[in-house]
Amino acid sequence: MAGQAAVAAPGAENAESAGKPLWEVGAGVGVLSLPAWRGSDDTRSYVLPVPYFIYHGKYLRADRHGVRGVLFDSDRVDLGISLAAAPPVGSDRSRARAGMADLDATAEIGPQLDLTLWRSDDRERQLKLLLPLRSAFTLSSPPRQAGWVFSPALNLDVGDLAALPGWRLGLRSGPIFATRRQHAYYYQVSPAEATATRPAYEAGGGYSGSQFLASLSRRYPGYWVGGYVRYDALQGAAFEDSPLVARSHYLAMGVAVAWILGESAERVSVDD
Repeated sequence: MAGQAAVAAPGAENAESAGKPLWEVGAGVGVLSLPAWRGSDDTRSYVLPVPYFIYHGKYLRADRHGVRGVLFDSDRVDLGISLAAAPPVGSDRSRARAGMADLDATAEIGPQLDLTLWRSDDRERQLKLLLPLRSAFTLSSPPRQAGWVFSPALNLDVGDLAALPGWRLGLRSGPIFATRRQHAYYYQVSPAEATATRPAYEAGGGYSGSQFLASLSRRYPGYWVGGYVRYDALQGAAFEDSPLVARSHYLAMGVAVAWILGESAERVSVDD
């Protein structure tokens, strides 16, 4: 959760709604600017590989909406997979965590239920309620469970913008809730780790702040480009009084480009 980057498959936004390739694959690179953890005053930049994969199967799909199974005979209810990740933090590079154990990189995975609340007749605009529940774990040997995260959100998807033809705008907003173990991983300070400027702190579960995200992307014939800006507000969070929280609000952002390396000859009709 802390300083995390959400993972989603780039989508073929500018393609027609019928006659799309069954699958497309590609690869690219992204640049992210994130806090070391949510609430940290230490901002870091990362250059990461960006996989590109689109699949329009009958029972499994991967596109701009993420990875999901078609389990319901309904075009307004989707059950998918929610993914997120957070980078490691070396305490020797962090003034706030000096003398504490390093934070391993973490990954989060779990189910996500999407409910379409409204869509335009041409399906270029739609409002969804996203209900992801993810289990967090460290990417260490052996991995350790790091709590649960629930982040319901309203998501507005707007295609083919009048001011920017061919571009797609995404707006998402919602609160975050997490268990005590998730908050303790990032914000707890044991008595042995306490100093004159870093008092001991016992973390509890509950409200984890809110996020507001805006993204912009476009699919060109041979490549995809996109970027996002995310605002985090931590006022009222269960861990707000932790000495490891230096900022109650901040911005994170990223840009990416991916090149399309191949696609299937088979075309399928796709109803987004």
